[in-house]
Amino acid sequence: MNFKNFIRSITPNFLLEINRGRKKKQVNNNLQAQKEKGIVFSEEDIIKDLKNCGISTGDTVLIHSSMSKIGFLKDGPSTFVNAVIHLIRENGNVLMPTSPNAKLQLDYIRENSVFDVQNSPSKLGAISEFFRTLKGVKRSLNATEPVSALGKNADYLTEGHFGTITPYDSNSPFARITEFNGKILYIGVTLDNAGTNLHTLEDAIDVGLPIYHSELFEVEIKDENGKKHSVKTKVHNLEWSKKRRCDELLPLFKKRGVYTESSIGNAKTLIFDANKMLEVMKDEFQSNKVTMYHPNGKS
Repeated sequence: MNFKNFIRSITPNFLLEINRGRKKKQVNNNLQAQKEKGIVFSEEDIIKDLKNCGISTGDTVLIHSSMSKIGFLKDGPSTFVNAVIHLIRENGNVLMPTSPNAKLQLDYIRENSVFDVQNSPSKLGAISEFFRTLKGVKRSLNATEPVSALGKNADYLTEGHFGTITPYDSNSPFARITEFNGKILYIGVTLDNAGTNLHTLEDAIDVGLPIYHSELFEVEIKDENGKKHSVKTKVHNLEWSKKRRCDELLPLFKKRGVYTESSIGNAKTLIFDANKMLEVMKDEFQSNKVTMYHPNGKS
């Protein structure tokens, strides 16, 4: 476990909430200061930066983002989302994780017995929540890791997520983007706080680690028509979640040509080749037992 995760694991929840509130206030003050200095990003600015990242019309792109890291957006999250949609257009696909969970999966699933695909908000930032509510956006029926999608193949990309015991198997949006030569954008975030696609390895190959909790949980999902479905799901083993060292995989991914770096607004941005990411993870595990828990391999 890295030092930051260790400190978080031993800190009482009420102190974590106080710290989050302090950070949020500081972020808002910084953004207001940028606005007053005239440092404001428009839709055209974001489109230009996306193109510099290698994003083109017709691409399939899964986006993890921190709006505050991007900087002050002229019209808030709509500035960013409209820019992405304008560039990708109807021949491509835009996807964003829209998990209703801001906690550990185990805590979340014990406290929430119903996931409402229409009304359970995304807890993964303002950009993902704005995108989720747009007309025409499809949201996958998965209780812990739903993904919202808009585009030519949105139905296919999301429909296989329903009823899966784990959220990252070959039918999930996280895996299916590889069929479209998809790209993953980490905008102002890294694998440590947005490394969802790393779990596709664990659902593709038995890595021999107890990464999932032994208990199988039952949860209700309410679909877009209001119909309720009872499904079973696994959640991550808390002890192994604490052992993740995701960002320590970045040098390996860089060496193997899995990603490039650029920027969107003020935010450092990593552009991953989704298919190459999965193939390198498989190859490195089979040859060196590399995982997010053992980024340097395991003898």
